[in-house]
Amino acid sequence: MSPTNNIGYMLHHLSFVLARQSDQVLQEQLGIGFSQFKILMALQIGPSVQQRQIADKLGQTEASISRQIKLMHEQGLLVSIKNPQNKREHITRASTKGERLTNKANEVLNAYHSPMFHHLNVKQQEQLLEILAIMHDYACVSTVHHLDK
Repeated sequence: MSPTNNIGYMLHHLSFVLARQSDQVLQEQLGIGFSQFKILMALQIGPSVQQRQIADKLGQTEASISRQIKLMHEQGLLVSIKNPQNKREHITRASTKGERLTNKANEVLNAYHSPMFHHLNVKQQEQLLEILAIMHDYACVSTVHHLDK
C-alpha cells in the first residue's frame, strides 16, 4: 500500500508539514511560534481556562504549557488575575497585545495557506471543514475516553 493511499498517514504527514510551515512563517513575520499561537487560540475558549485544559486540548504536557505561558507572560502576551470565586486560583487570558497578535497571526496563516485552498471550490472547502470538524470531535472524545481508562 502506498502512503498516499493511507488516510491516517496522509493526515498525520499533512498536519506535521502544516505545523512546521506555520511555525516558520509565524516566527519570521511575528516573532512567535506556532505553539504560542495555539495557546492564544485555546485561551479564547473562555475566561477561566486552566493550564491542564489547554494542555489536554493541544495534546501537550502541562509542564510544556506552563513553560510557554511563563514566556508569554514575560513577552506581555498574557495576563493573570485571581479568580473571584477561588482566591488561590489564577485565570490566564490574552492581554490586549496578545489579542492583537492572535488576530494578526490568523491573518498571516490564512494568507500563507490560502493558495492551497484555491485548488478546491467553495463547496469542497465547506465539505472539508465539515469532515475535519467531525474527525476533530471524534479524536478529542477518543482522547478523553482513552485518558480516563
